[in-house]
Amino acid sequence: MKDKEIGILLGGVSAEREISIKTGEAMHEALKARGYRVQKVFVDADIDRVLRQSTIDVAVIALHGTYGEDGCIQGMLETMGIPYTGSGVLPSALAMDKLKSKELFRLYNVPTPSYYVVRRDDLDRLEQIHSSFGFPSFVKPRSGGSSVGAGAARNLAELEERCQDAARFDEWILVERLIVGREVAVGLLDGNALGAIEIEPKGGFYDYKSKYQKGGSEYHFPARLSPTRYQGVLNLAERAVHCVGATGATRVDLLVTSDENEYVLEVNTLPGLTPTSLLPKIAAGAGYDFGDLCEAILERATLHVGEGLPHVPAEERGGSCDSAAPILPAE
Repeated sequence: MKDKEIGILLGGVSAEREISIKTGEAMHEALKARGYRVQKVFVDADIDRVLRQSTIDVAVIALHGTYGEDGCIQGMLETMGIPYTGSGVLPSALAMDKLKSKELFRLYNVPTPSYYVVRRDDLDRLEQIHSSFGFPSFVKPRSGGSSVGAGAARNLAELEERCQDAARFDEWILVERLIVGREVAVGLLDGNALGAIEIEPKGGFYDYKSKYQKGGSEYHFPARLSPTRYQGVLNLAERAVHCVGATGATRVDLLVTSDENEYVLEVNTLPGLTPTSLLPKIAAGAGYDFGDLCEAILERATLHVGEGLPHVPAEERGGSCDSAAPILPAE
């Protein structure tokens, strides 16, 4: 890859743009320090035009949330013949869609909290829809990440408030049974678990603030579990990744209860790589420093669809436009 022009795709148009920029900046610096030819490509609605004009040979996707983590940018890169990091179109879409991924978990007998979904337009009937489900519950947008629009509800008033908040980010809202347990995350490379870390949020819930504010949480690596249960959590995470077909660097979030039950919450196909992110912490425990992890992600860049369209060299990509989002070259 040292002879390739590497583009770090960062920013995007989702609610997680700020986190994407932090991830992209960190990966840019790490790869540049290792001698790679890297440039930052800030993603907005003009990204197709930008890529046609760019000189990049490989795309490192440092995006989070909709239009970046859900298969959209992956499909564009496939059709343009630009190899990219992370999972392909379908696994990205399935993992991002919390309803479809939970349906797959159930099909493959991967335990996950019970749930239902409600549309934004049906929130006026929320009391009726929720009546037999009970409390406490946990609410989140059907698609999204970084705990944006997510929160616990212990009564109807809180449920209505949480659903209204989640509806700002998605037409569909996922309501889960609230499981009391330790929050554990497993980091994986190509479906093979690197290790599991336990998160102890200071505020009781691993929300956006706890995730990204320094000192918002304490972390325990390896997770404080018996050896047998620790291995069981790793195996469960590998099964969850297999369910959606994700590849490359991934993270699986789980809840581990005191009564010996484990529940998979979601698979993250583009986990954050900020200074407070979980995957770098897990990778460090497995012997990868941050630069090693970034290189491992880059080395797995490929085209996924079928046999893949042939790679199109930058000089043959063509296309032009009068206005485009900026591409910042390496300093």
